[in-house]
Amino acid sequence: FRLALIQLQVSSIKSENLTRACGLIREASKKGAQIVSLPECFNSPYGTKYFPEYAEKIPGDSTQKLSEVAKECSMYVIGGSIPEEDAGRLYNTCAVFGPDGTLLVRHRKLHLFDIDVPGKITFQESETLSPGDSFSVFDTPYCKVGLGICYDIRFAELAQIYAQRGCQLLVYPGAFNLTTGPAHWELLQRGRAVDNQVYVATASPARDQSASYVAWGHSTVMNVCGGEGLGRYGQWESLMTGSPGEPLLIRLAAFDTIGYIRFACISSFAKFPPFGWELCDLFVIVIGA
Repeated sequence: FRLALIQLQVSSIKSENLTRACGLIREASKKGAQIVSLPECFNSPYGTKYFPEYAEKIPGDSTQKLSEVAKECSMYVIGGSIPEEDAGRLYNTCAVFGPDGTLLVRHRKLHLFDIDVPGKITFQESETLSPGDSFSVFDTPYCKVGLGICYDIRFAELAQIYAQRGCQLLVYPGAFNLTTGPAHWELLQRGRAVDNQVYVATASPARDQSASYVAWGHSTVMNVCGGEGLGRYGQWESLMTGSPGEPLLIRLAAFDTIGYIRFACISSFAKFPPFGWELCDLFVIVIGA
């Protein structure tokens, strides 16, 4: 099957973000994608001062448009994330829609991004957001998919639980920055992939040097060996595609480009250690949800 990642240039105008996101989803569908992912905070600037202003209920305007375009294109749409308001609380939430437009799962970011690197970056999602409290998995005819958002990728136990639940693809919409991005973005993806023998896809906003929070970009797909990435964007707005065992197809442009990965026989890849060799009498992951 074919997966598309959309590295969107996010503006301060929500309606513009939604229009361009839906346009790129349609373009991905025309190029044969069956699953598409948007980046974290695709409908609003990323920042604690913006979350309350841009927050919506689910269903709401943004998710309604994603539902409609998923049904129109008959594809799975992983809606990056949006600021969600529910019962007086705000969440960083990814909504996933099936080919019939049905809401399949709602993943609320589990691990909030609170960081203080003196002289470089200070950011506290917990100033305005609340954490989620459940795992998020959905089935497709192609594979089972596990979801995380950005900072969730740092927690190896989450990926391990998803692998134990049969996920073969992990998708993390994320907005790493110019400090954490070059240091850990690719490293963490490789680690989650090789540790669990799963494909790992990350969809980032495009880099905007004028934004108050500058995203790293570099949306990527890693193979199950965590070696060479199957595909990688640069920093600008992009749409990427390609396939394991086949040449990577990347359209590069300054704006509005998409990338695709085609997965062939995703269920047939070999499981390498540590599968089957865990010392279960010494350690175990207790799954509470």
